[in-house]
Amino acid sequence: MTLSKSLIWFRRDLRLADNAALLEACNHTDVVYGVFVFDSTILTQLPRDDARLGFIHHAVGELKQALQARGGDLLVLHGDPAVLIPAQAQALGCQTVYANRDYEPYARSRDAQVANSLTAAGSALVLCKDQVIFECDELLTGQNKPYTVFTPYMRAWRKRFHSSLALPYPDTGKAQWHKSGEDLSPMPTLSELGFGEASITPAAKPGREAGLDLLARFTRKLPHYHTLRDFPGEPGVSGLSVHLRFGTVSVREAVSLAISQENEGASCWLNELIWREFYQQLLWHYPQAAHESFKPAYRALQFPGEPHWFEAWCEGRTGYPIVDAAMCQLNQTGYMHNRLRMIVASFLVKDLLIDWRWGEAYFAAKLMDFDLAANNGGWQWAASTGCDAQPYFRIFNPVSQSEKFDPEGKFIRRYLPQLAALDNKSIHAPWLAKQLPLGFVLGQTYPAPIVDHAIQREHALALFGKQS
Repeated sequence: MTLSKSLIWFRRDLRLADNAALLEACNHTDVVYGVFVFDSTILTQLPRDDARLGFIHHAVGELKQALQARGGDLLVLHGDPAVLIPAQAQALGCQTVYANRDYEPYARSRDAQVANSLTAAGSALVLCKDQVIFECDELLTGQNKPYTVFTPYMRAWRKRFHSSLALPYPDTGKAQWHKSGEDLSPMPTLSELGFGEASITPAAKPGREAGLDLLARFTRKLPHYHTLRDFPGEPGVSGLSVHLRFGTVSVREAVSLAISQENEGASCWLNELIWREFYQQLLWHYPQAAHESFKPAYRALQFPGEPHWFEAWCEGRTGYPIVDAAMCQLNQTGYMHNRLRMIVASFLVKDLLIDWRWGEAYFAAKLMDFDLAANNGGWQWAASTGCDAQPYFRIFNPVSQSEKFDPEGKFIRRYLPQLAALDNKSIHAPWLAKQLPLGFVLGQTYPAPIVDHAIQREHALALFGKQS
């Protein structure tokens, strides 16, 4: 009897447990091979010290070891998946390639190329839903259109959801794993991939075990999430974003935790997970939003901000402590607290009058948890150009935001030690201090503000008001 063979192509799902495509492969074929491709199209766009490569490389290595423990192995390749995946499927005699669906424009284009090549060779690409609870067209309005406002989407999500949707997919421990050869090539090193040591210390440890540990520890903090999540100086958030991004923790595991507790903190966190899906379905239906303002009225908006202001923002030299501390956190760890993402985005667009796409691109280059849908959605929300954006006339005041969400300056002191000696009031706006510590010189010890918030706010209102 001829055995049916399949290839499981791991991408944003770097785990064996609770994996939709892996389950499909094991349920429908006799023999399963595993492959991961370091996509050269993506890698060539990254800096040589990109810390995400270290995270991914570790997780892939962990996955390879897990497969070896089950009698198989993971073939790890480097190159163009549109070429390598069909070639590997043909070389191994696989009739089907299984993978979990990715909703980003590049991934959709790549997968279409792979599917066409496989079809031409007499095999097929099967894509499964794995990184969201509801995907694509599964949640539509009464007019059969995509949701473009979060609250109605959230209500529809909650109404449609039932606990079985968060159950993990069954274990595939009995799968008949096979190596792709007795002398399987070793996994390429970071150096062989063209990457060196990262210049930052990542905020999150890589790998599935690290992700599950974070999930377990967050269980104890979850009841207080709604009260602590906006305070960057407090350990109130989950830290799971990078693990959800690369699939070392599944969305079902996260949602299962959220629904396991009946309290305000758990409900609030579930809404954050729903926001993630809202932006995923939005990008699926409106891929053009990845490159232009969702709202047509703002597509021709000319931002008059100075380029050197953008450089100061990137380097944490704006003279606004909460903004600068947030940018230092990003530059040093590859992570930024969500409240701070809103503050610095508003400041870049509404105070410095810089195109939101500049900030989005900087985040894309720096964030360990970078996800195109969430990053784009968040930036367009802050810039008032998105589908469910804050109105253009609501502009974050960086000083009052700082006073409200870092009242004792704990976060600011952590990333701006030159301000440590300032009192809890002066640390939010040193230029307004009646008395500064001995030896502290504004403009030398710490920059003076590069713009006046009140003046820039009026400029932003005028700029955006013309288009509304």
